[in-house]
Amino acid sequence: MPQVSIVIPTLNEAGNIKRTLRQLTLLNPPAKEVIVVDGGSKDETVAFVKQGLESFNQTVGVKVLSCQHCGRSIQMNHGASFATGDILCFLHADTWVPDDLITIIEQTLKKPNIACGGFISVMTGTQTTRWGISIHNFLKTYYAPLLFKPHLFIKGLRLLFGDQVMFCRRTDFWDCNGFDEALPIMEDGDLCLRLVKKGRIYQVNRIVQSSDRRVAKWGSWKATAIYLYIGILWGIGVDANYLKRFYQDIR
Repeated sequence: MPQVSIVIPTLNEAGNIKRTLRQLTLLNPPAKEVIVVDGGSKDETVAFVKQGLESFNQTVGVKVLSCQHCGRSIQMNHGASFATGDILCFLHADTWVPDDLITIIEQTLKKPNIACGGFISVMTGTQTTRWGISIHNFLKTYYAPLLFKPHLFIKGLRLLFGDQVMFCRRTDFWDCNGFDEALPIMEDGDLCLRLVKKGRIYQVNRIVQSSDRRVAKWGSWKATAIYLYIGILWGIGVDANYLKRFYQDIR
């Protein structure tokens, strides 16, 4: 039976990490291990992580790592290098998953023609659900590769992003050299472009919930415009380092 390692990159996530870890203690069956990789948080993230990990069953391996360099790609690669599970699952600290996450992942990757999977992300806040943006993000998984990489779309390319809780086999991940650490954003889409050589990229028909904090700060119309702008420019080959200026950190 394959085993799943969950890798969580963190940076100033004190407001979210406790809830995320609490939900991971409810997974049935449990993950093999949970690896939290902190990029130098200035708040209480690390302290909250250490408190939260005490709640895990002793059968679940837990690690808290510090990463010398901050950056989601760098942190996720660092965590993956310590992982021992057959499958890697990359989880954002502000995303919440169903209790049967591990079963869904294992059943999806039982199919040898599927190289990578992810979920339908529903963006929620304390008082609202961002249905419009959530539906657009669902559709983007399909229309973006169809528009920009039609030859790969036919072969099974779908563009997944980090808040969709991406997962893949550990061997395939490293065969593709992991996340590109030079990319400040779009590292997830870039990985999909390389993993499709191993098999289909698949969107599971189940939901995960992600924080709407970026949309709450920008507003729905501005957020949608930024997402479209970045997506189109990246699709036609504009450097992600240039695009990062339009996608500033909001924590």
